[in-house]
Amino acid sequence: MLSAHERALKLAGSAVACAVLAACASPRHTPAPVEDRSARHATVGGTESARAAQVPPAAVDNAGKPGYYTVRQGDTVIRIALESGQNWRDIARWNNLDNPNVIEVGQVLRVAPPGAIETAAPRALPPASSASAPMGAANSASAPRGTLSAPAPAPVPAEEEVAWAWPTGAGAGVLAGFDEQKNKGLDIGGKPGDPVLAAADGRVVYAGAGLRGYGNLIILKHNNTYLTAYAHNQSLLVKEDQTVRKGQKIAEMGSSDADRVKLHFEIRRQGKPVDPSRYLPAR
Repeated sequence: MLSAHERALKLAGSAVACAVLAACASPRHTPAPVEDRSARHATVGGTESARAAQVPPAAVDNAGKPGYYTVRQGDTVIRIALESGQNWRDIARWNNLDNPNVIEVGQVLRVAPPGAIETAAPRALPPASSASAPMGAANSASAPRGTLSAPAPAPVPAEEEVAWAWPTGAGAGVLAGFDEQKNKGLDIGGKPGDPVLAAADGRVVYAGAGLRGYGNLIILKHNNTYLTAYAHNQSLLVKEDQTVRKGQKIAEMGSSDADRVKLHFEIRRQGKPVDPSRYLPAR
């Protein structure tokens, strides 16, 4: 028989065992899992950055070839079109740009018609402002600043030569002459609202304010060789795709994006700015 002391110890042990079993049988409250999102977010961010700078392999293969252009920081489709002597809508179509407002640094764009004999290429664009601008501001700063090689312009066919006229009235004086580095055309003075005239027959390929430094701008395409640009207007009187005649009033002179009232007038030969005074008649 167990003594009273032994019975007390046995009862105490049983109580402890029951307490342990009860604790084991009670439901456990497992804490909610903690998801480490930092790594996933870093991966997604890295993927998006890589995607922004990625250029399709076929496009990369065309970099540097005549008829193609590699986008640089600050470029816009309009600016590339002006420098290549093309309609910006054509460039968007040739490159299947769903949204011409979005182009990427390092992206290689066709700037000559498919199937054309691409013996000439646009000149390398001068550095552009890194600030965003309408109509396709390049939105990545990490890609290399590649450009096209630029062979000498091909001779102009006789049928492409143009009979030019001054884009302003006879009373307007030239404020600044042509300088290939500093002034790619003529600055012509006048008063607000003075008529701006088409310098030759052509078609409006751009009318708007999407090119930084030009204000309200009209670009006319006269043939496959020549474009003209009319900048800083206070109002535009024509629309894109409209056909105009030489001497037709297309805008009114103003000071948009300029320090004074003036018309900035450019003639572009195969995309290259040339001195308008060598083309315009004497007066």
